[in-house]
Amino acid sequence: MKKGIHPKEYRSVVFKDMSNDYAFLTKSTVNTKDTIVWEDGKEYPLVKLEISNTSHPFFTGKMKLVDTAGRVDKFRNKYNKYFEKK
Repeated sequence: MKKGIHPKEYRSVVFKDMSNDYAFLTKSTVNTKDTIVWEDGKEYPLVKLEISNTSHPFFTGKMKLVDTAGRVDKFRNKYNKYFEKK
């Protein structure tokens, strides 16, 4: 392994699957503005996930519809004013 290329700012972070409220605590270097109080009473940075191993159809064996249409509509509404001018 090359020296000096790996981050040293590892800290405990909570990752939460928003589709089923499954959360887990692990170490990461990801930056986030959200925080959450974990089961031990301490406050940790929060990363919100759309899909995790507890909600992904491959791991669960069940087909589950993930609603991303809201994001597409939000994008279209945001940039619709630029397309109407042309």
